Amino acid sequence: MHRITMLPGDWWDLTAETSLEDPAAEDVVALRAEVDQLRRALAGRAVIDQACGMVMVLAPCRRGPARNLLVDMSRQCNAKLPEVAAVVVAAWEGEPLSLLMQRALRRALRRLYAEDRGCDSPPADEPTGRGRP
Repeated sequence: MHRITMLPGDWWDLTAETSLEDPAAEDVVALRAEVDQLRRALAGRAVIDQACGMVMVLAPCRRGPARNLLVDMSRQCNAKLPEVAAVVVAAWEGEPLSLLMQRALRRALRRLYAEDRGCDSPPADEPTGRGRP
């Protein structure tokens, strides 16, 4: 014999009301919020992996340097890593990069190539902390 359980429509709604006297209900809401956060993280991870693969093809390098390039771009643009990865994937598909992203990509590529050559000096357009001659 099969039992069918009907769940209320707001079962997965994170804003569902809980009773302060019911700690189990509070746990359920907290766990739902955590699951939602993990789902968003996994979705971001897929686009980051895709962008890393594209960088690995365009600037022949391994996965670590490719991810570092994306992280470098995200720091320069003050954007989250999944957002930068999505922009890189969109550029691969024909969307133009913003000027800020273009500059960040150029700087990150210069750093990548400088590290590849074993240079410790920053790229020409990077401040060194010293006065210019």
